[in-house]
Amino acid sequence: MKSDDLGLFGPGSVTWKVHEEPILIVAGLRSLYLQALHPRAMAGVAQNSDYRTDAWGRLVRTATYVATTIYGTTAEAEAAGARLRRLHDRMRATDPNTGEEFRIDEPDLLRWVHVAEVESFLSTARRAGLRLTDDEVDGYYTEQRRSAALVGLDPDSVPGTAEEVAEYYRAVRPELRMTREAAETALLLTAPPLPWKLSLPARLGLSLGPPRWAYLGIAGTALALLPAWARRMYGGLGLPTTALSADLTVRALRLALGTVPRRYREGPILQAARQRAERLTATPLAG
Repeated sequence: MKSDDLGLFGPGSVTWKVHEEPILIVAGLRSLYLQALHPRAMAGVAQNSDYRTDAWGRLVRTATYVATTIYGTTAEAEAAGARLRRLHDRMRATDPNTGEEFRIDEPDLLRWVHVAEVESFLSTARRAGLRLTDDEVDGYYTEQRRSAALVGLDPDSVPGTAEEVAEYYRAVRPELRMTREAAETALLLTAPPLPWKLSLPARLGLSLGPPRWAYLGIAGTALALLPAWARRMYGGLGLPTTALSADLTVRALRLALGTVPRRYREGPILQAARQRAERLTATPLAG
């Protein structure tokens, strides 16, 4: 295996086109709100994670994993997947309804997390204004079967087109509901404790209004971007006007983020991938 290649996807992929969008910070939150509605998946997280006390650390680790699988070399992506599989292999949880013990790497649970994540990435990017053809949308889902394989799923068991994703949601919805753990997770996602460096000024009596309100705006947008049926589970209204308002907000946020210089809005993993691609292809990449 080459140790210095373009990775699982590469600069010509739909995956790179989607994940270059800085608006995916909102998509990540949307995905977590959506994932929390699966009681068994939520129990697996709650009983095996320190997300309540280290919410920011968990978010950073998740973002790093996703960036590595998207932009790392093939060896780096496969190593990240292997580490995650080893971690999941020893984790168990108890079903809150039946009392049954289960593995958190059950295919049904892994598939739910995968679909909620990639559908959130794609739909958020499109609603924010990223133009994709129907073929590109299906291409993204098909490409993301490679990411599903990294966590141990059979790629053929994972939805690979927009129609298959919609059908998957229709099939899984009867299993979803609002639970106490889902509500607690939603509250934590909406108003997480500030990282130490940001919380120190508050302890000294200094205002942190702008950062806190900015984050609340992002979290509120992420909730509003959920499918109507998911918003209703959270006690919101599944009205078309809510979706329209979310679209306008996320488009404005994308435009604002687009004014930030690339060196500030792109992480080191993506920057390294760009440099590697330019070196390997000897063709400068537009961006």
